[in-house]
Amino acid sequence: MEERREPLLKKVYYEGCPGCKQDQLNEVRRGIPFKEFFFIWIVVLCNALPISSLFPFLYFMVRDFHVAKRVEDIGFYAGFVGCSFMIGRALTSVFWGVIADRYGRKPVIMIGTISVVLFNTLFGLSTSFWMALSTRFLLGSCNGLLGPIKAYASEVTRPEYQALGLSVVSTSWGIGLIIGPALGGFLAQPAVKYPSIFSENSLFGRFPYFLPCLCISLVAFGVAIAIFWLPETLHMHNGKSKENCSISDDEEATAYGSDLKENIEEGGGKGAVPKRNLFTNWPLMSSIIVYCVFSLHDMAYTELFSLWAVSDRKYGGLSFSSNDVGVVLAISGFGLLVFQMSLYSTAEKFLGPIMVMRIAAVLSVPLLASYPAIAMLSGLSLALVINCASLLKNVLSMAIITGLFLLQNNAVPQHQRGAANGISMTAMSIFKAIGPGGGGALFSLAQVRQVASFLPGDQMIFFILNVVEVIGLILTFKPFLVLPDK
Repeated sequence: MEERREPLLKKVYYEGCPGCKQDQLNEVRRGIPFKEFFFIWIVVLCNALPISSLFPFLYFMVRDFHVAKRVEDIGFYAGFVGCSFMIGRALTSVFWGVIADRYGRKPVIMIGTISVVLFNTLFGLSTSFWMALSTRFLLGSCNGLLGPIKAYASEVTRPEYQALGLSVVSTSWGIGLIIGPALGGFLAQPAVKYPSIFSENSLFGRFPYFLPCLCISLVAFGVAIAIFWLPETLHMHNGKSKENCSISDDEEATAYGSDLKENIEEGGGKGAVPKRNLFTNWPLMSSIIVYCVFSLHDMAYTELFSLWAVSDRKYGGLSFSSNDVGVVLAISGFGLLVFQMSLYSTAEKFLGPIMVMRIAAVLSVPLLASYPAIAMLSGLSLALVINCASLLKNVLSMAIITGLFLLQNNAVPQHQRGAANGISMTAMSIFKAIGPGGGGALFSLAQVRQVASFLPGDQMIFFILNVVEVIGLILTFKPFLVLPDK
């Protein structure tokens, strides 16, 4: 009688391996991992807060540095400070992704959070343009956790909840990019806004932009302590990451609790499957390119909205104070939370991530085109319309980004997710670095061409933003954007 063999896909777990322990937990746990999602939420939020918290007061900060010779040049210098963070992150994201794949997600997450505590605090104490520029650059260089945390969100839950996990990442990130400017708007220049609490001779009077940075750094400090309880998800056998572990012939089925093709390593025994080159993985690379285009648009919009809102009416702006900008962004953040937590998963389930992305991109075009007309309103009508427009724009942007997160993480196996997301972060950071720099220069140009015959003033700003949005929309169609194989 022929000998009966064990099923090829029998799962084997290694004792002491954090990845195997997490896989076992995912196998027996059927519900949503609320505790892990909460950890992801607070980690992503505190690391997103400092990215755009400076935009409501950046105009005034650069003005106080006296580096710009003309008022029209302030936006130009503000763009350099705004993009320095992304330049730093672009240079180091692949490095942090490789570290996350080799030594674990948790160390990279911890280092990124501690960097917020240190360098964001120093940025708030900046006394010169160059100090502000360098501290933002160092913050971006050490803050490479978005890629690993996206991989982590996919690994900490069962496949049916991966969309929700990545939605938690994108929602928390998006809310951080909105609440951060809200904090910056409310808390900057406290001695001027709240003289009964802060005097001109106090620390916050001498450093008018320190209070919002300090508050964010204190939040990050608390989160850094909480990270000690964050479970690791990387498979590590005999103290090594699984890509460095050899597998015997008897273990070639699924040594790490996953399928054979994902987990048997290069050179690791009979039947080994070589690792796929990430740069030849077109489903991954195409989704990264689309992600870069939309990220360029979102970063430019984030800076330009704040600059446009606080600029004078005679230049086509809204003449808002930083407090007014903070209110608008806080309302947008709350609405974004409600949408992502209640509606996005349902829309993605019935329409798929690509269709949701396309619908969001199409709706964004007429919305942005209406912004110059919104500047003609005043009073209560202006407040209502600009809040609705900002809320809708941020909801549409996060719907696009969440769908791209899903495509990227499904395009690679677990042991390549850190590196894949590192590549994504590097490419995205390059484009996001262009966003504030180009946006600041574009804003300065718009300020001096108020009477141009073609796209005068701020009409040019929103036209260029729409051009980038349409390019991103076109790239979501075949043959450019390709879905990963099942």
